[in-house]
Amino acid sequence: MTKIAFLTLGCKLNYAETSTYEREFVRHGLEVVPWNARADVYLVNTCTVTEHSDKKCRNIIRKVHRVSPEAAIIVTGCYAQLKRDEILKIEGVKAVFGADEKGNVVPFTMQLLEGRTPASGDSACGDFFPAYSSGERTRSFLKVQDGCDYFCAYCTVPYARGRSRNIPIAEAAAQAREIAAAGIREIVLTGVNTGDFGKTTGESFLDLLKALDRVEGIERYRISSIEPNLLTEEIVDWIASGTKFLPHFHIPLQSGCDSVLKEMGRRYDTAAFASKIDYIRSKMETCGRPKVFFGIDVIVGFPGETDEMFESTVSFLSDRVKPAFIHVFPYSKRAGTRAALRKDQVPESVKTARVERLERLSDELHGAFVESCRGRSYNVLFESTDRKGTMSGYTENYIRVERPYDASLSGQIVEIELK
Repeated sequence: MTKIAFLTLGCKLNYAETSTYEREFVRHGLEVVPWNARADVYLVNTCTVTEHSDKKCRNIIRKVHRVSPEAAIIVTGCYAQLKRDEILKIEGVKAVFGADEKGNVVPFTMQLLEGRTPASGDSACGDFFPAYSSGERTRSFLKVQDGCDYFCAYCTVPYARGRSRNIPIAEAAAQAREIAAAGIREIVLTGVNTGDFGKTTGESFLDLLKALDRVEGIERYRISSIEPNLLTEEIVDWIASGTKFLPHFHIPLQSGCDSVLKEMGRRYDTAAFASKIDYIRSKMETCGRPKVFFGIDVIVGFPGETDEMFESTVSFLSDRVKPAFIHVFPYSKRAGTRAALRKDQVPESVKTARVERLERLSDELHGAFVESCRGRSYNVLFESTDRKGTMSGYTENYIRVERPYDASLSGQIVEIELK
């Protein structure tokens, strides 16, 4: 059998798409092997969110070629969309497909294996590539949206992924039923700008959530990331009312300074953001839901960010919002964006120090969140992995719980009191 290996970098959306490729190649008779097992074909799904991501992608491709010099390397994903010519110059690469051409990857590869020399094909930008992850017993990432229309000053994702588009609700529900049939209990909704669902089908994000909530066999849903301006009070009210959607929200802030938010091109200010957090907390508490876990994205070192502006972010997070986790990114200069043209770039050493400062704050806030939940009972979905005699799982509000390994609990939801 022809052997194929997969390497995925970047977000959960990429992992969902790679998993879909894997199922399709298996259906065509290929054998999936680990990347270091000298495969005949390697599919590398790439990310380009930062300069470091680009460098990591190049290094991975070169390492794969060293492991299997005769193998055909197919590169896809966001980095492939933006730097096609650059990637084609790397030894061993046979074809490059951008993030909006992913539907062409499988037929191209199969033609290549049949001894033909196919063209990479025309871009399918505007089309939607349905995808969900498989292989885990507990959780699946379901892609419901792709692309972005926001064009923030620092971001190349709209250029890599294309305009906002989505899967129809009926098809998303059908995929959720497939996931449920595999015995998976939890689905995480993924997308580039997930809450923007509906641009191509005229449907609403709330109607999508309601349709998924009716799928039998799936007991828990999470929304991987959603813009604060798209997480409406109507959506919050419905989630809080007793649905399968959990009190866990991943919301990008990017800065706690209004002048920086304006320069970034974000669609809210700190007052609106804090008000949204307050509303969610109040509504969930009123409806008797567990304490809400908020994960917040923050970019430090955006051009022009002074020490005072950064301190505004620190105080906004520590004193006002108090999330359970902060996902910190140092600003990365990306060619083709408005921010890259600015002359007031922040030194790398300053960005590094600010990242470290917010990572320490994140640890403190997460510890405080977990401590505030002790003594209460939560439902934990345990994973199947045996980690040296222990197993772990997550509560509704995303607290990781560890216990001695018990195979009978794998994939089961168990009520646990946090000690």
